[in-house]
Amino acid sequence: MIKLRGIKKAFPGLPPIFKGINLDVEYGESVVLIGPSGSGKSTLLRCINGLEDFQEGLIDIDGLILRPKKKKTRSAEEREILRQIRLKVGMVFQHFNLFPHMNAYQNIIEGPSQVLKIDKAACAEQAEMLLKRVNMEHKRNSYPHMLSGGEQQRVAIARALAMVPEAMLFDEPTSALDPEMTGEVREVIRDLVNEGMTSVISTHEMDFAYDVADRIVVLDKGEIVEEGTPENIFSKPKAERTRMFINRILQGVSFLKHAPMA
Repeated sequence: MIKLRGIKKAFPGLPPIFKGINLDVEYGESVVLIGPSGSGKSTLLRCINGLEDFQEGLIDIDGLILRPKKKKTRSAEEREILRQIRLKVGMVFQHFNLFPHMNAYQNIIEGPSQVLKIDKAACAEQAEMLLKRVNMEHKRNSYPHMLSGGEQQRVAIARALAMVPEAMLFDEPTSALDPEMTGEVREVIRDLVNEGMTSVISTHEMDFAYDVADRIVVLDKGEIVEEGTPENIFSKPKAERTRMFINRILQGVSFLKHAPMA
């Protein structure tokens, strides 16, 4: 579904963000990105969705090829590819990004009605179904400023799903929430993963990563350090950098049956 080949990205005078990332995400697979702050997790998701440019390599989304931008503005053909990619790949942001002047229901129907040109009756039916799916039907008329962070994030997930994407990107979906507000958001994402939605998730919550990942990818200093099953990454990592990161993060954490590595 998603292929990254030789992705390089850097800003002048700074260490490379990516030194040549290669990554495959299969249909129906849930891949979780972990790594130290500044390792490029969010930037990689934004590159996949065409929100960030890169200097070398290519991104293949189900046959749609995105290459580095060679000029200040992309050609009409490149813009159309970007449009199609964003229709195929939904994205949920760390800080929700809801339209503040629209209530929850209006936020959800805006994309399908304006971009997909779906008639209002079908949009309304879909919106009601999605509000129920994320347990927000009782807040359909509430505006973002009236919602908690967890409620806003659930509406943001419903809004992304309204575009009927084939894959979803979640950029630290619970990091802006109070700990007691993360549970329902995590449950919604877990349900999507269990239903087979192709997903790439960046997170700093290791118990969440362990719970929802088919495969975990460890990023550090511009490269993929290691990838594997949650059990292998957390209990039997091969790379020293992975061991150091996992040990530091898991100190005092007891969600694994196995103690952190020495």
